[in-house]
Amino acid sequence: MPDKVHTKYILNEDEMPRAWYNIIPDLPKPPAPVLHPGTKQPVTPDDLAPLFPMALIMQEVSAEPYIEIPDPVRDVYKQWRPTPLFRARRLEKALDAPARIYYKYEGVSPVGSHKPNTAVAQAFYNKEAGVKKISTETGAGQWGSALAMAGAFFGIDIEIFMVKVSYQQKPYRRSMMEAYGATVHASPTNLTDAGRSILAKDPNNMGSLGIAISEAVEVAAKSGGTVKYSLGSVLNHVLLHQTIIGEEALLQMAKADDYPDVVVGCVGGGSNYSGLVFPFIGRARQKGLKTRFLAAEPMACPSLTKGVYAYDFGDTVGMTPLVKMHTLGHDFMPPGIHAGGLRYHGMSPLVSLLHDEGIIEAQAYHQNQVFEAATLFARTEGIIPAPEAGHAVCATVQEALQAKEAGQERVILFNLCGHGHFDMAAYDAYFAGKLEDYEYPAEEVLAAQQRMPQVG
Repeated sequence: MPDKVHTKYILNEDEMPRAWYNIIPDLPKPPAPVLHPGTKQPVTPDDLAPLFPMALIMQEVSAEPYIEIPDPVRDVYKQWRPTPLFRARRLEKALDAPARIYYKYEGVSPVGSHKPNTAVAQAFYNKEAGVKKISTETGAGQWGSALAMAGAFFGIDIEIFMVKVSYQQKPYRRSMMEAYGATVHASPTNLTDAGRSILAKDPNNMGSLGIAISEAVEVAAKSGGTVKYSLGSVLNHVLLHQTIIGEEALLQMAKADDYPDVVVGCVGGGSNYSGLVFPFIGRARQKGLKTRFLAAEPMACPSLTKGVYAYDFGDTVGMTPLVKMHTLGHDFMPPGIHAGGLRYHGMSPLVSLLHDEGIIEAQAYHQNQVFEAATLFARTEGIIPAPEAGHAVCATVQEALQAKEAGQERVILFNLCGHGHFDMAAYDAYFAGKLEDYEYPAEEVLAAQQRMPQVG
C-alpha cells in the first residue's frame, strides 16, 4: 500500500547511487552511428579528441550497463545530493483527481537545476586530462551556470556563448555565471566565423542554441587543443551522468511503497528527461512493466512531435558530427519563448530512438497553458517552476485530469528539474497577458528540413 503519511522521501549520503546507469544495453536496437560531417563515415575516438577528453569519448560509446561515479564527483554531489522526492498532496487536492503525484526536485542544487550532475562530471574528467579552458553554449543559462560553478571547483576557465534572447531576458543568469568566474557572450557574436556569418545575414539575429553551439565548437576546434568543448544535453555521456536522478527516484519510490504508471519530464535536448526516465525504462524492459513515459515539449519548437527522424547537424552552421535524431532542421530559428532551455532544433539521439521505437510518448504544449499549470503548482506546492520544468507540470496536470475523466487511479512521477527564481520576468509577462502562443511555423520548418544534409 502507498505511504499515507509522508510528503517528502529522502536518502542519506550513504544511499546515494555509486554508478550511472547506461541505457544502451537495454535498447531494442543499437543507436545509429555518429557520422563525420565531411566524409559521412562513422566517427572515431580520434575524430572527437579535439573536442572532448578521452574518458568522456569512451563513455559516449560504452555498452557497459553501469559506469562508476568517481569519488571526487560524488564528493561534490554531496553538497546537494541525494535530492528529495515529494508527494504533491496539495496539488492532488486542488485537482480533485484519483492521481498520486510525485516529483523529483532538482532545484535544490546550488545553481537551481539538474545541470550540475553532468557539469561536475565533465569538469572532473577535463581536469584529469589537464584541460585549462572549456568553451560551451547555454540557452536559459542553467547549463552555463552549472559549468561555471564546476569550472570554479576544478580550476578550469569557462567561456560561455549564451543565446542572445535569453541573455537579454535573464540578466541575472548571466550575473550568476560571472560570479563563478566565467566569461559570457551574447550569441551570435563577432568573435567567431560562425557568429559573423549569422550576423552578416541578419544583424538583429536573437540567437538559438544551434548558433551558440557553432560558436563554442569553433573556439575549441580552432584552439589547437588548448580548449575543449562541453555541452549540457543531447550526447550519450551527458544523459548518462543525469541518470543519478532516476536511480535515486527508484529508491525513493520504494520508500513510498508506490510505483509510477507514467513518468514525465520536459524535453529540449533530453538531459533532465533522460536522467529521470532512463532508469525506469530499464526497470520496465527488464521486468516487463507497462509504465508509460511522456516527454513534454513546447509547441513552438516541437522536435519530437513535428520533427523528422534523420541525420542532421547538432549546430546551425554545420560544424558538428551528424547524428540521427528527431530534428526540425539545423538552421531552424525557433521563436523567442521564455523556456529558453527547450529552444533547440534537435533531440538526443537516444531519446529519438526510444520515441521512434514507441517506447516513449511526446506531447507539445503552448506556453500560456504551461504558465497556468506552473502557477497552480506554485500556489499549491510552494515551488515556482522554471518555464522549462513548467512543461512537465503541465503534462502532469493533464495526466491527472485524464485520470479523473476516466475514473481511474493513476500514479504520476515527474522531474521538477529547476526552480524559476531567475525567470520572474516570464511570469510577469504571463500575469500581464503578454505571452504569445506560437504555433510552430510549418513552412519554415519544412524549408529548414530540406536544407538538412543528405545521408544515404
